[in-house]
Amino acid sequence: MSVEVTDAAEAKRYEARIDGASEVAGIADYIRTPELIAFVHTEVSPEHEGRGVGAALVRTALDEARAANLRVLATCPFFAGWIARHPEYEDLLYQSRSNVKD
Repeated sequence: MSVEVTDAAEAKRYEARIDGASEVAGIADYIRTPELIAFVHTEVSPEHEGRGVGAALVRTALDEARAANLRVLATCPFFAGWIARHPEYEDLLYQSRSNVKD
């Protein structure tokens, strides 16, 4: 099984499809500015849960954010939890000045 993730920029979301199917297996909604991308909602259809679709969505979205030099705001609990388990992506996280210690 292969999961293909694409940025559907017109819909402001990443979409995952399995094995080239036209059916969307999962989505990750975002809000994007020139400096920041906020991931606000992730959803995987029930029939595709537990098959790595969510992880593929997050990894692809974060890799593309890194390539575009964007900071990431993980308001979606799925994104936040995934990043917590993969510290190699923590450097992407946006930190407001009130959260930064001098």
